[in-house]
This record gives sequence, C-alpha cells and structure tokens, in this order.
Amino acid sequence: MKKINFVVIIAISLITISLWAWFNQPIEEPLWPNKIVGFSFSPYRADQDPVRGRYPTVEQIEEDLQQLAGKTHSVRSYTVQGSQAEIPRLAAKYGINVAVGAWLDKDRDRNEVEINRLINTVGDHWHNVVRLIVGNETLLHGLLTPEELMAYLDAVRKRTKIPVSTAEPWHVWIAHPELVARVDYIAAHMLPYWEGIHVNDAVGYVVERYRDLQRAYPNKKIVIAEVGWPSMGRTRRQAEASLAAEATFLRRFLQQATQEKFVYYVMEAFDQLWKGDTAERGVGAYWGVYDSQRQPKFPFDAPIVNIPAWSVLAAASMIVGLVVVSMLLIDSGNLRIRARGFLAVIAYAVSSLAVWVVYDFSQQYLSMVTISVGLLLAAGMAGVLLVLFAEAHEWAEAVWVSSRRRAFKPQPVPDDQLPMVSVHVPAYNEPPELMFETLNALARLDYPNFEVLVIDNNTKDAAVWQPVADHCQQLGPRFRFFHVDPLAGFKAGALNFALRQTHPQAEVIAVIDSDYLVDVRWLRDLVPHFQKPDIAIVQAPQDYRDHHESPFKSMCYAEYRGFFYIGMITRNERNAIIQHGTMTMVRRSTLEQVNGWAEWCITEDAELGLRIFEQGHEAVYIPESYGRGVMPDTFIDYKKQRFRWAYGSVQILRHHIGAMLSWAPSHLNWGQRYHFIAGWLPWFADGFNLLFNLFALVWSILMIGWPHRIDPPSMVFCALPLFLFCFKLLKHFYLYRTNVKVRISQAITAALAGLALSHTIALAMLSGLVTSGMPFFRTPKKASGHLIGRALAAAREEFLMMVAFMLAVYGVTVNVGTDFNDTKIWVTVLAVQALPYAVTLLVAVISGLPQRQHR
Repeated sequence: MKKINFVVIIAISLITISLWAWFNQPIEEPLWPNKIVGFSFSPYRADQDPVRGRYPTVEQIEEDLQQLAGKTHSVRSYTVQGSQAEIPRLAAKYGINVAVGAWLDKDRDRNEVEINRLINTVGDHWHNVVRLIVGNETLLHGLLTPEELMAYLDAVRKRTKIPVSTAEPWHVWIAHPELVARVDYIAAHMLPYWEGIHVNDAVGYVVERYRDLQRAYPNKKIVIAEVGWPSMGRTRRQAEASLAAEATFLRRFLQQATQEKFVYYVMEAFDQLWKGDTAERGVGAYWGVYDSQRQPKFPFDAPIVNIPAWSVLAAASMIVGLVVVSMLLIDSGNLRIRARGFLAVIAYAVSSLAVWVVYDFSQQYLSMVTISVGLLLAAGMAGVLLVLFAEAHEWAEAVWVSSRRRAFKPQPVPDDQLPMVSVHVPAYNEPPELMFETLNALARLDYPNFEVLVIDNNTKDAAVWQPVADHCQQLGPRFRFFHVDPLAGFKAGALNFALRQTHPQAEVIAVIDSDYLVDVRWLRDLVPHFQKPDIAIVQAPQDYRDHHESPFKSMCYAEYRGFFYIGMITRNERNAIIQHGTMTMVRRSTLEQVNGWAEWCITEDAELGLRIFEQGHEAVYIPESYGRGVMPDTFIDYKKQRFRWAYGSVQILRHHIGAMLSWAPSHLNWGQRYHFIAGWLPWFADGFNLLFNLFALVWSILMIGWPHRIDPPSMVFCALPLFLFCFKLLKHFYLYRTNVKVRISQAITAALAGLALSHTIALAMLSGLVTSGMPFFRTPKKASGHLIGRALAAAREEFLMMVAFMLAVYGVTVNVGTDFNDTKIWVTVLAVQALPYAVTLLVAVISGLPQRQHR
C-alpha cells in the first residue's frame, strides 16, 4: 500500500472511531429505585400468544413473579383467562399486590364469563388485590360504547368492595366525564411515545397530563395504569424508540414519580413478542424492562450509552471500511489526495452504516418472516451500495487525478508509411441527400491511401439506393457501392460483407454511420496510433450536428456528451472503453482473427470491443470530435435506440459471463472486468428499480387497505435509495460542469433526458435477462418529430406508472398518516420514484414541439 493511502486510511479511521465515541458518550441519569410501585405484568413467553390460545403455565407465571419479588410492590394483570387467574394467589407468596384486570371486547358472552371469573378470583384472594381494572382501552379502540362499558363497571362495583375502574389513555378520560362518575379511581395510560413527544420532554409531558386530570376531576384518585417507552421500533414524530430512550425516560420518570408520590405501573415488566403481530406499529413487542429471556435490557445504576457495544461496532466498521477502501484504491497511482480522501470517507461512512444496520436488525426479535424480508432488503441494500461505490469511484477518477496514464500523442507519420484504410459505411433505407453529404465529406479526407465501401442492405426501394450508387460512381474509384438484398445479420451482417470485399492491402477498417460528416483530418490524426502493434482499436467520440434544431435535440445532445467526456475517459485509463459502431477504427488482422462482427448481438460494436480485449489487445480513445451525425428526431426513436443499447449489454454479459468472472480463459485484467461490470451496474439498477417500484406500489396498497397492520419498510432501507439518487444528481452536475464544461441549464436538461429513459432501460435490462432474440432497430433519419400526441403515446406506460405513484402518495398520506417518520420517508420514496415517469412525460411534450427556425 502506498504511503499516502496509508496516511489517508489512518486519518479517516481515527475520525470514524471518534464519531462512534462521540455519538455514544455515557450519560448520567437518575438511578433506578430499589423497589418501584408497580409493573404491568403479562407473563407470556416468546412462543406464547393469547390470540392463538397459547398461554403460560402456572409454573412460568410463578417464575416471573419470583423474579419481580423485592423489585416491585405491585403488578397489574390484564385478564383472568386460563392460568392468569392464578396471578393473585402466586403473587401473595412473594409479597406482591395485584391490580387484577378483566379483558373486554366485542364478544358479549365472553365478557360475561370474564366478569364472573374476575369476581370469583378476587373473592378468593382479596387480601393482596388492591384494585380492579375492567376493560383496557375499550373506548379508544371502539370495542364498546361508553354506555356498554359503564354497565359492566356498575355490575362489577355492585359485586365487590375493591376499588374498580377501567383503563384508558388520559385524553379519553378528559373526553368522557360521564365515565368518571362510574369508577372509584381514574386508571390513565400515559405513553408519551404515542404522542410523538421527544424523550427529553416526555417526563414533563406526563406530569402535565396528570395535572390536567387533577384539575378536571379534583376529587378522584388518579392511578397511572401504564407508563413506559419502547426500546425498538419506528420513530413517531419526535419520539425515537430505542434502548437508550427507554432507559432515559423510565429512570427520569421514576425519580419524578417518587417525588410526586404517583401511583403507577411501568409498562411493562417483560417484552411480549406476541404483540409484534398486533396493530402497535412495530413497537408492541419492545415495552419491557426485561427482554423475552427475562434479562435486564439496560443498566439500572450505570450511565446510559446509546449503543453499549459501540466499540465492537466501531472495530467492525474499521475492518469493513479498510477492505472497501483498499479495493477502491487499487491501481490508484494517479489519484490526488483529495480523491483518496473522498473515497475513504465514502467507504468508512457506508461501512459504518452497514454495520449499524446489521446490528440494529439483530437486536429485533426475529422470525422466519422477518429474517426472509431482512435478507431481501439486505440484498437490495448491497446492490445500492455497489452502485454507490462505482459512482463514487468514477467521480474521483474523472476529476481528481494528477495526469492521464494513457494520454496518447502519436508522432506524425510520413505518407508513404501510413497504412491503407478501408472506410465502411453501412446503410439501410437512408435518405439519399443525407448519404451524399456523408460521402462528400469522406471524399475530402486528407489521407493518401484509403477506400470507401458503402453497403446498402435490404433496402427495397431502388429510388432510395440507386442515387447513392450513382453518386459513388461520380466520386471515383475510391468509392465502391454494394446493394445486397437479402442480407442477414442487420448492421453486423453488412459490415461482415464489407470486410469480405475489402481491398487486400487495407490494414485498418474504419466505420462510420451513414449520417456522419467526418473531419478532413480524421484518418491522418488517428491512424498513426496503429504504429503501436498492440493497438487494435482507435475510437473517437460520437458527436452530433443537429442539436440546434429543437429543444428536444438539445436535451439529447447534452445527455449523450456525458458518457463520451466522463465515462469513456475514465475507462480508457484501464484499456476498457466501449467500442462504438461509428467513428471507430479496427486493425484488420485483429478483426479477422476474432471472426468479424457478431451478427447475434444487436450491439455488435460493443461486443466486438470486448472480444478484442479478451484476446489481449489494446484500444485508444481520443476525446476529440472528428465527425458529427444526426440524433433521433422523435422521442420514440430516442427510446428505441437506448433500449437497443441496454438490451445489447445484457446479451454481451450473458455471452461473456465466463470471461467476466474468470471462469473462461481470456486476457482480460481486473481493471477491464471492473469497468465493464461497473458500467452496466446503473442500467441493472434501473431494471431492479422497476421491480422495486412494483413492490412499492403493492406494499402501499396493503398499507392503505390495512393501515394498522402493514407498516412501511424500515426507514434505513428506504433512505439509502434516496441518498443514492441525491448522490448521483450531485455527481452529475459536478462532472458536467468540470468535465463536459456546459452551463448549468444544459446539465439540467441532460439530467432530464437521462431520467426520461429510466423506464425504457429497465424494460430492456429485464427483457435481456429472460429473452435472447430481440431484433435490431435502426434509428430513422429525418423522421417527423413534431407531433405531441405521438410523443405522449410513446410515454403511456410511464404515464400510468406516474399516476399509480401519485395515487399511492395520496392514499398513504390520507389513510395511514405521517405521524411516523418511516411513513414520511416512504411517502418521499414514492414521490421520488414517480419523478422519472413525470420527467418522461415532460420530455415527450418537449420532443413534440415544433423545430426551431434556423438559417
């Protein structure tokens, strides 16, 4: 490892450890009392669930009460069903008082049985039963009407002398003064988490609500029947569910309660896993002071730390970060220190996040369902991180380098030493006047020894191809025209035909599209690169001359330029460029050695380049325009062109996967493998993003239909794609300004044009994974491009997806609400996912605008 890399890694490592330590500073809080007033007590074990009729045994209940002996004066139960009717008897053995509860719901017959059993239970064990609680949040959840509940209360009060009440949140008591007259005391739930109160304000909030009840009902005793905080779950407005927050709130509350002489029941003694399947929005299982294994969840008399095991996590972050940054800095000899620091920061930040996510997930109570969902989300997160690292690496190598390692500057070569070049111009149904311009430009080339072969394949109308044949004859013997019909293999078939017709003395094959006007010095400046024997490909960028014709073409032009002045330059550093089928030159002997152009692939140019690299040859990329063609005239043609490029990339990957992953013999180095795979990653990300979009819509429908049962995906997993989206936008604007050197308005239009292709690329990538025979699509020239209706019709799928996402945003916002931060993030994700589809409609409209008038 280079010294500078070592220094950077040490510096970023120290910063990372310092941040872990800073976020986990010990905080002194009041000590837990030796004995508290009361616990809410549900004795269900991890494998038990009252909804499914699985109840704790009497022995298990006694074990729990024995553990609480000496730690609490009292417990509160919720039902007398099954073995829980034994709680008063068992608690008496350990000197624990009991507030006995009776569970009421919509089943009137079951309620009668519960009431009768309650009376029988307390009649047998009256000496340690201090109060009765008939019903738990029955009004809050609409299980009973106030009149029905009061009737049950009256019935119980007539049959016992023990104080009777029902348990409801404080605001329900405020709203129902008629209920207060029918109870002996107020049993109020005060759970500031559900109110969205920050933990630092939570104790004060409880005291104020207690005072509100005192002012409203000064002659009624008030018992805080539930007070607590969840140790894990979703953030509700300002209330964060965490272990540190639970410990902080309870230790502060207990000190305040002692001073105020409150009667309270801490919610609750033990974590109840069965509540994870209830409508408590992911926090139901985590209210216990002790976990499901009956172990304390936080220290009672030591400082509170956000993540007690932070030092282990910091060490894991260092290890993972070191591995990632070492991989990013492989072959980084020309990177400046800013680039190394940038990559190290990204590596360590993402590694710390990944370690924390794994840790946080591991602290949950896991089932096969949660494990399966977690693994799927982890796979998605891994994909997002791979794209993020690839984007960051390209950013660093595009800007912060000391020099370009493969900046070729060939020496002038005498005319008599220049090899003969055969220029191949494939054409199909091209406008004759367009071909005349292309051929005239070739005739003006400043090069001593070349020929031009025009191959018109499968054009049916002689009025189209015959004028071109006549024009070639007028240009002289350098120009030869071939009309072949039928000819299989599309463009690759035409080029292979031309290769067979090439002059025997030609050593270099040059290819341009039929719409390109080449610079007079194209061959003279670029052919000398072939003096180096290892050079098999010389590539100049694609460029266009019609960007002034319409706003749509201006957008396309800006979007095209990004690849040729950012991606191709960084790829050239490791001899890994993408060969293009225009403005390209190939050494003839190499082309024949690899058996010509692949007629099975609709991106035969990129496939040929990879095949030549596999043979160990080199390519040169010259980032200077030597020829300009015309762009697609219509939005549908623009989309079809990108579909072909993306679909072809999957064809290439499937065909060359062995060489890519070293399963098959080849001369590819790891730098070349990296650039080809990393270059395709964003397109594959678009493909899998479409699957994510469909999943997001289905998930949102479930959330809207069952808002209290289906929660949004975890905030971390949702936030990461949002971060990647913002990161890519920032990178786009930065590199367009520094490398492409365009105005900010042009960078914006390029971003819009790129976003408009997201759905098309996604369909192409997914189609490429499951099909193999997509036909070649030629980009038409001089097509009609000013019909808005036709342009919008080309975006009908995107329109439907946009509408679906907008309805999802509305439905989730209205039906689910945005009290939870996770839901806010999810709504934001839905809106962002709708953005590319909305942009597609915008670009479609722009493409239908009339062309500019110009001289």
